[in-house]
Amino acid sequence: MSIESPDTWVITDHARFAMRHRSITEEEVTRVLSDPEQSEDIGGGRWIYQLRLESGLQGKTYLFRVFVDVNHSPPRVITVYRTSKIRRYLREEP
Repeated sequence: MSIESPDTWVITDHARFAMRHRSITEEEVTRVLSDPEQSEDIGGGRWIYQLRLESGLQGKTYLFRVFVDVNHSPPRVITVYRTSKIRRYLREEP
């Protein structure tokens, strides 16, 4: 399940703060939501969208995780982070 375009979601103030604090761009969030590698319903109307992207000066690959509350219209991005612990969060596909 993907969220088609930036016009179809809202980034909350908390998520914008997290993005600034973690140096994550709106373009990166858009890439994750538009074409996630994986998405998971974590209950309570919340989904996690994940995508591996290169980031930083060395071009290191990180897993970007975007948490979205889909109980609102439009859906709300509630927080965002990236991690180098890709294997910890990315499920192996059967």
